[in-house]
Parts: sequence; C-alpha cells; structure tokens
Amino acid sequence: MKTDADLIRAARTDAGAFRELYDRYAVPVYGFHLRRTRDAHAAHDLTAETFAQAWLVRRRFHDRAGGSAGPWLFGIARNLLAQSVRRRRIELAACERLGVLERLDEPRTATEPGHVWLDGLDEALGELTDGERRALELRVVDGLPYDDVAAGLATSPGAARVRVSRGLGRLRQRLIRDEREAV
Repeated sequence: MKTDADLIRAARTDAGAFRELYDRYAVPVYGFHLRRTRDAHAAHDLTAETFAQAWLVRRRFHDRAGGSAGPWLFGIARNLLAQSVRRRRIELAACERLGVLERLDEPRTATEPGHVWLDGLDEALGELTDGERRALELRVVDGLPYDDVAAGLATSPGAARVRVSRGLGRLRQRLIRDEREAV
C-alpha cells in the first residue's frame, strides 16, 4: 500500500493518486470542519476548499510525518477555517456598519432605512464592478448562501466571497467618505 507521501508525489502527474488521498482523508477532514462549525454546508465547503488548496500546493508537500499527509492536510484545513472565520467576522461587521442587515444568518425583516443612509447609495453602487454589485445583490439583498451566489455568478464560492467582501469594503469606504464630507 502506498503511503500518503507516495500518493502526493504521484499526484504531480497523476490525478488518480490525489483521488486516492482524497478518499483516505475526506471523511476525517469533513468531521474536523463539522465539529468546529456545527454547520454541514460550511463543513462541506471547507472540506472542498481544503482539498482544492492541497491540490494547488501539492508540489510543495514535504514529508515530515513518516509518510502521512494527515498533519499537512489538517494544517491546511485549520488555516482555511481561520480564514473563513475572519472573513465572516469582517463581512458581518461591514453589514452592520452599513446598516444593511443586523445578521446574515437571522431571518430577514423588512425595515425602512433612514434617508441619510440612502443618500449617495445609488452613486456608490454605480462605482462597484458589475461582479461586485451582482454578488452583493445575491448575498445581501436576496440573502443567498455563497454556493448559490457562486452559481449565479458562474464562479467558485471563494471568488463569490471575495466579490462580496470587496463590494462591501468599497461601499463602506464610499459611505464613510460621504458621511465625513457631510459633516
């Protein structure tokens, strides 16, 4: 039986070898993410991102665990989980600062935003790229999960997250600038 290290070396030219590594570790990596997120969808997304990242950096793998890729894969998983938590905090903070939503994961209620908040919003939205504007519409206005946002944009969930994050950041900067100018 080949070691994990053997499979990763073979995966440089043979995708089937990486598939075998995936088959060995998909369930444990999914369990790692599920225990920490307590969200099956997030755990599936993070597991997919873990293996996608492992595939992309497979040439940089160094066997430091006697042939086992476990520490390497779980290190990637841990880093992606930490990045995901940071992104989510940043996204929620930006939404709260913008007054768009109290929380993306709570049921949505219709509210009438104050007119001051709306001043300049159309112009600010016009400064976004089409991708950022559409990503914000799908995620913030329609309340879709990132998988659905990605499908609507014909991109990956990671790229959808980036578009939402960049769009929120640009909106926030514009609205902060407008607020300062109004003072």
